[in-house]
Amino acid sequence: MANSYYKGLDTISVSDIEALGVSSGVARKLYREVSEIVAAHGPASPETWTHISKRVLNPGLPFSFHQMMYYGCYKDFGPDPPAWLPDPKSAVLTNVGHLLERRGKEFLGSSYKDPISSFSDFQEFSVSNPEVYWRTVFEEMKISFSVPPQCILRESPPGESPLSNPGGQWLPGAILNPAKNCLTFNSKRNPDHVAIRWRDEGNDHLPVNSVTLEELRSDVWFVAHALDALGLERGSAIAIDMPMNVKSVVIYLAIVLAGYAVVSIADSFAPVEISTRLRISNAKAIFTQDLIIRGDKSIPLYSRVVDAQAPMAIVIPTKGSSFSVKLRNDDISWHDFLERVKKSRGDEFRAVEQPVETFTNILFSSGTTGDPKAIPWTLATPLKAAADGWSHLDIRKGDIVCWPTNLGWMMGPWIVYASLLNGATIALYNGSPLGSGFAKFVQASISFLFL
Repeated sequence: MANSYYKGLDTISVSDIEALGVSSGVARKLYREVSEIVAAHGPASPETWTHISKRVLNPGLPFSFHQMMYYGCYKDFGPDPPAWLPDPKSAVLTNVGHLLERRGKEFLGSSYKDPISSFSDFQEFSVSNPEVYWRTVFEEMKISFSVPPQCILRESPPGESPLSNPGGQWLPGAILNPAKNCLTFNSKRNPDHVAIRWRDEGNDHLPVNSVTLEELRSDVWFVAHALDALGLERGSAIAIDMPMNVKSVVIYLAIVLAGYAVVSIADSFAPVEISTRLRISNAKAIFTQDLIIRGDKSIPLYSRVVDAQAPMAIVIPTKGSSFSVKLRNDDISWHDFLERVKKSRGDEFRAVEQPVETFTNILFSSGTTGDPKAIPWTLATPLKAAADGWSHLDIRKGDIVCWPTNLGWMMGPWIVYASLLNGATIALYNGSPLGSGFAKFVQASISFLFL
């Protein structure tokens, strides 16, 4: 353990600091400041580190002095001392902190102190009391079921193979539609709530675009009506091979709302990789674009889908309404796809509610060591994604969340649910995240950036 090699803060001397290359005058000043903090808060308390990190440390001091302070403060803490501790006032404002301030004594009894001191106890409570914990989180996120679960977790009954439900069965008997939950108005999400903020690469001089939840819901309903008009069997797999933009998010939610299963395919894949995923999932249709625009480059996408011998493709023009390629006979342009149900524009689509064990998304491993492995999401997985966002990332109403990714990878669907189900806004940059345009987009509109 690195901290075992360091002295405690109450035993450090001026000469110890000088030995790190700090001048005598600065070393004496640092020693006085550290001594005052130790006298007020002790040599090894969270408050001690908070004051040292704010009052004593700065980038101009040797890194070895930073280490001396850190490991000296946490000398007896154990193998994994914390690098940062939240401010108590800020901790109360988090999702978990707010919940514990309201119900901490109900959960933990008289042992409850405050959100920081009692966090480990609450984590243990969440594991040992899944019925209470998960019902509480679902209530916090305003999750609705058309048929509520019989319980949160049911262990495999005698005689049933544990392989059928490893670890037990989650939310048995529940019937729901996670896309419907994303689009429902409640105290977290009203019609004017901004569901998506986005910008196209090269439009740095223009304001950031916004889509309200009411607009998103209307678009999703419209696409869901058009999907129904295709006549596919309910539960059929429908692939998406597109960049993550507003249209692909609308399509994703529409597929789920209409009771089909999304097949996630990254827009960077070669034809053979697309073909493998379509074959494994038995996809009946695929949404794609003619091209991907990155700066001044036009990257073919539809042609790769054709080379993969994909089933019927619904093809979206990257710019305007005209294509730069000729479509196969059985493929459909985005315009014609929607034109079939133009009279349904604005009509509510009644969500298809299904048992919780129904597959809603088929993702894949990377396939770098062999054929990709299918990773199916059930209807419970979106709730877990949103719950992780609620508890671990503290995604809240009003946050604007950006994670440069793709619906072909797990984080694409994850960010849709983690944002919308927590009342946050998805931030989408339609272009490369490596240039100054993306940095300007982040500065203009984002409160959460994950890389």
